[in-house]
Amino acid sequence: MAAFEANFDGLVGPTHNYAGLSYGNVASTGNQNAVASPRQAARQGLAKMKALHDAGFKQGVLAPHERPSVASLRLLGFTGTDAQVIAKAAKEAPAILAACSSASTMWTANAATVSPSADTQDGRVHFTPANLNNKFHRSIEHPTTGRILKAMFGDERHFAHHPALPAQMHFGDEGAANHTRFCAEYDQPGVEFFVFGQAAFDARYPKPARFPARQTLEASQAIARLHGLSDARVVYAQQDPDTIDLGVFHNDVISVGNRNVLFHHERAFLNQPAVLAELDRKLAAVGGRFVAVEVPEAEVSVEEAVKSYLFNSQLLSKADGKLIIVVPEESRNTPRVWQYLEKLQQSGGPIDEVRVFDLKQSMQNGGGPACLRLRVVLNEAELAAINPAVMMNDSLFETLNQWVDKHYRDQLSAADLADPQLLNECRSALDELTQILRLGSVYPFQLG
Repeated sequence: MAAFEANFDGLVGPTHNYAGLSYGNVASTGNQNAVASPRQAARQGLAKMKALHDAGFKQGVLAPHERPSVASLRLLGFTGTDAQVIAKAAKEAPAILAACSSASTMWTANAATVSPSADTQDGRVHFTPANLNNKFHRSIEHPTTGRILKAMFGDERHFAHHPALPAQMHFGDEGAANHTRFCAEYDQPGVEFFVFGQAAFDARYPKPARFPARQTLEASQAIARLHGLSDARVVYAQQDPDTIDLGVFHNDVISVGNRNVLFHHERAFLNQPAVLAELDRKLAAVGGRFVAVEVPEAEVSVEEAVKSYLFNSQLLSKADGKLIIVVPEESRNTPRVWQYLEKLQQSGGPIDEVRVFDLKQSMQNGGGPACLRLRVVLNEAELAAINPAVMMNDSLFETLNQWVDKHYRDQLSAADLADPQLLNECRSALDELTQILRLGSVYPFQLG
């Protein structure tokens, strides 16, 4: 049975703003308090989704969450009506209100870790929502994320859903941003690659000195167990701590993979030659030929990679077996990075085409093309079992753009988060979106 890699991009939410919440993410903190455009952000994301759909790739949509999260504010002691809760938080704890208003669910690479049925013991696609324990504004996401994923992938014959790992630093899990799968063909067993920043229970592993290491080895190992993966087809690798300290907060800021190809920086992993050798050996055991495309520091520095998000890109397989790399406009605007990409296209290697997208609204908050999408490998039967309303097509694209224009503000500043009307606007938008995407009751304000 044929299989495909489908990408499910996060719809940017109505509260998209620049609060600078993500310490360790240079772009996020560097643009703190800038004025955002939720409408433009959502339109930029939709344009990428539609372009990739038009190019023949399987493309779906993941819904945003209710924000501000009044339920989270109530847990922190703010009382009264919803409007009073927001007003009190704005006066007494504006930083907490900003965290509870973040539209960070747009970066669905952090939504979950997904293992395809060809890899799992029970032959189903497995989903584990990420607990995102390192950042408060993201740690509140996983209950709603889990409900949305179940509304999209609801058939228990094909899909298995796990709760998030314990919400504790020892099991910090950042989802697919630190997970890649390699295979010869999508329908064949593959090798799942888990990248971690630190070990919580083993002091032998080094740690970064400046920025936090968000993913733990123990979290990665737990997900591999939950998903029923074979030890013979799993590889664990540690990020270089010095590279984390340069702003590489997730592995998808320094490497990206697809099928049998890993595109990565020279300074991506500790003990990098050994990591690449293990990937080569284990992929060969299931009939694949591992190809590593390593970018030398002498051609693109880590700092340039972080600035341009060269590696926070998408690798997409074309019919001829070659790969397209999808990069943000910032890669074209970084001279040495663009020089490298031009050379890469002519190199005769597996990546022979570059596509550039304007994702400035997301990029200024620290999220590029790879951050915006969750990859799910599906065979034909599994694809047919998905909620069809979430799959991109001409009609859905037009409907969602009209929905954005109806409900989203053109500009949003940090001061605007205190406006209780913003919550009403978000709820009105999500009420309509649940009908468009046939999601049912996935939001707390609907379930109440």
